[in-house]
Amino acid sequence: MATEELYNKKLLVEGNDDKHVFLALCQQYNVFENFDVVDCKGANFLLRQFPERLRQSDIETIGVVIDADTDLNAKWQGISATLTLSGFIVPAYIPANGLTLAHPLSGIKIGVWIMPNNNVNGMLEDFMRFLIPENDALLPIANDALAGIENRNFNKYSLAHRSKALIHTWLAWQEEAGKPLGQSITMRYFNTDNETCLKLINWLNDTFSD
Repeated sequence: MATEELYNKKLLVEGNDDKHVFLALCQQYNVFENFDVVDCKGANFLLRQFPERLRQSDIETIGVVIDADTDLNAKWQGISATLTLSGFIVPAYIPANGLTLAHPLSGIKIGVWIMPNNNVNGMLEDFMRFLIPENDALLPIANDALAGIENRNFNKYSLAHRSKALIHTWLAWQEEAGKPLGQSITMRYFNTDNETCLKLINWLNDTFSD
């Protein structure tokens, strides 16, 4: 059953984990929630939905959060091409603090954040890796565990998704094992005072402020 959308401002995210991470961060930082967080059911569907949303007559703001995966520049070029075709004036590269701009004629506001930090390849779980507390004792053990099975070719995951395996291994060893990412933020397993997280919150506020 589709979740009802209430606002003319949308934050488009790739999946359910992303959605609940943002809901948890908004709650933790008291971000004024005047926007819908939309689970687009995958990056391809997000990229397909994005230009359709831009054409909606009642839309005021669209934020896009998408994984860089293995090619940050290619992901940015795809998004910036859509924006350029819609009349936005975009920079050659995504800013380190995320993109926020307004259409010169319609005034529609756009925000883009490419996970994990607009600067390196990766995904949501790489962003979460930045939030693991400094000098955490379990993280190197989790890394060693993954390296051990990789050296023996026992890993079922692709190396491109290693960060997913790492984060969920680490979460399996917390006080309440295996909690989803959003709940793990709420339970303070992650340090959301991290610089990268604060940049994301600032981008979110800049994008959706009136």
